[in-house]
Amino acid sequence: MSSIVTRLIPAWLRQYQLATLPTDVIAGLVVGVLVIPQSLGYAVLAGLPPVYGLYAAIVPVIVYAWLGSSNVQAVGPVAITAIMTASGLNAYADKGAEQYILMASLLALIVGALLWLAGRLKLGWIMQFISRGVSAGFVSGAAVLIFVSQLKYLTAIPVAGTGLVGYLSSMVKYVQLLHPLTLVIGVFAFSLLIANRYGSAWVWHTWLSARRAKWAERLFPLILLAIAIVFSIGLHWSSYGVATIGSIPQGLPTFTWPQVDLREVLNLLPTAGLMALIIFVSSSSVASTYARLRGEPFDANRELTGLGLANIAGGLFQSFAIAGGFSRTAINVDSGAKTPLASLVTVIVMIATLVAFGNALAPLPYAILGATIMASIIGLIDITTLKAAWQRDRLDALSFLAAFFGVLIFGLNTGLVIGLMVSFASLIWQSSHPHVAIVGQLAGTGHFRNVNRHNVVTFTHLLILRIDESLFFGNSESVHRSILQAAKQYPKATDIIFIMAAVNHIDLTAQEMLTTLNKELKAQNKRLHFSFIKGPVMDNIEHTPLITELSGRIYLSTIDAVDDLKHNKPLDSNS
Repeated sequence: MSSIVTRLIPAWLRQYQLATLPTDVIAGLVVGVLVIPQSLGYAVLAGLPPVYGLYAAIVPVIVYAWLGSSNVQAVGPVAITAIMTASGLNAYADKGAEQYILMASLLALIVGALLWLAGRLKLGWIMQFISRGVSAGFVSGAAVLIFVSQLKYLTAIPVAGTGLVGYLSSMVKYVQLLHPLTLVIGVFAFSLLIANRYGSAWVWHTWLSARRAKWAERLFPLILLAIAIVFSIGLHWSSYGVATIGSIPQGLPTFTWPQVDLREVLNLLPTAGLMALIIFVSSSSVASTYARLRGEPFDANRELTGLGLANIAGGLFQSFAIAGGFSRTAINVDSGAKTPLASLVTVIVMIATLVAFGNALAPLPYAILGATIMASIIGLIDITTLKAAWQRDRLDALSFLAAFFGVLIFGLNTGLVIGLMVSFASLIWQSSHPHVAIVGQLAGTGHFRNVNRHNVVTFTHLLILRIDESLFFGNSESVHRSILQAAKQYPKATDIIFIMAAVNHIDLTAQEMLTTLNKELKAQNKRLHFSFIKGPVMDNIEHTPLITELSGRIYLSTIDAVDDLKHNKPLDSNS
């Protein structure tokens, strides 16, 4: 019985120290208050009534706090899952609010099931196959789409579509529906939020200390929300046609079993799969980063399971898909959070809002929520990563651009697939064109370096080659051509030493290529030698024709090979 209780109660709670209680409570209160506008806005971004943003910050957060891998990650509704929900459910937008809400919960349920299944199958290693370029390009493209999509709340123009062209064309088509007062409110709020976000160094620090200025910057969106409500009531904005969020249903989210239709599940499965991938990659990036900074372990498979069960529970309690939030986690940590108890305190804030303060939010203009989302989303457009990739890794920059423009032109799902395809194509291209270097000996040492990069000693009858990649069917022909070309470049070399230090595997195709190469070189009166073959590689090829028919010898190290095979004095020095 005690072992069952132990498994049910998370380790952080069993080992909880009361000394951390004050900081956890403060962090939970701060995050809870500050993310109310975000939660409302993300629900609207997902195409749902604002209250569903608060619903998404209750049950899923409780489940993740209990089962997630991170002690400080704050999960909840985020921009990426919201826009992907809206994109994936675009076909249901005209089928009524009730049906759309049910489909959003069903989508969260499917996403959760996929994440949970991946966790059970221990697929956490998948995270490493999403390159930095693809993830940054996808998020940046999605941020641009989110920004443009929110123009409908600042202008009252019904902006709609799956890509940037669709959004802009619909705006031009319905430009006559522009509502001037809504535009003034939205643009003014957006300007204030941008000034607060990017100009706080001279806005707040002029009058306040550094610590107080930091809190003023964080609290400003909430203060703006409160001021907007006061103005909306006092100036009767709704009577002038300004759209407000209206009455928010009081009470907690209830258990609702989505109507599971197999055809609907199959229709949503591709979107759910991509959402699950993005949720895992983004959440794991945040959680693993803070785990490393705090010296805590991080289990990717446990993260999958926690996110999966959180989304499953959310789908059953009127939530849309949730993930770990970059900004809310940063606020959580900066506010002093030590354990997931801080997230449970945040849940209490959301519950209090639903029970006691829901009606107070009714006069809030949608334009304020749209401006809040637009101001917060700009920071996700990652120009820094693109610049770094362009300077250091053009292939990763290409993946970034492919995902970015794919999202803008074709929408989120197709854009992500395009980015992944370009990334995998880049990986295949790199693997199929391995670096084969002609090396020489650093004078007076046992080290060997590229003749084009270092002053090294070469030998008349020796050609020393180093390949910096494992050998497999995808690069065997390229390596074969490189070696024959090098042998042609050094026609006097009768002994060719192949350094295998970087080769971790040789598949059947590559073994056959090397066997053929050995015969070709032997026909030219040249011998092929290997040095530095790793144990596991040798175990794999020891009894194959590659070794049994080898014209030369196998050496433990390259210096042993050179000492044994150099027949003449050094010919020259190269640089």
